Amino acid sequence: MVEIDRSEIEPDTPLRLKVAAKIAFPDGSMTDSGLRSEIAKGRLAVERIAGRQYVTLNAIKEMRALCREERKDRGFISEAAKAVRQSGSSSTAPLKSARDAASMIAERLKKPSNGISLKSTARNGTVEARMK
Repeated sequence: MVEIDRSEIEPDTPLRLKVAAKIAFPDGSMTDSGLRSEIAKGRLAVERIAGRQYVTLNAIKEMRALCREERKDRGFISEAAKAVRQSGSSSTAPLKSARDAASMIAERLKKPSNGISLKSTARNGTVEARMK
């Protein structure tokens, strides 16, 4: 493998995957195989020249932004804090939570359904009145 002078590498210099992985992830935590995986997922832009894959350091920077996980909110935030953080202009008020919606459905399912008919036909063919 040819030694690369890093001072000559610009953010848009096309680099082979193995070289780009070594430069962008000097701790060795990312390999050319990992970069191929990100290409397959559509998160890393790739150039194919003469059957070889090349990426740029800028493309890796953009991939890292796409892969960045947002910090998750804690589960015990007060209703007042939720109201402050809501954004958008929705005209319908959403249910407080999925749990509330599920509870409402469960309560409806617990109630007995209305009978279709007050009369029932016995096996012997006679008609009987049902008592509710």
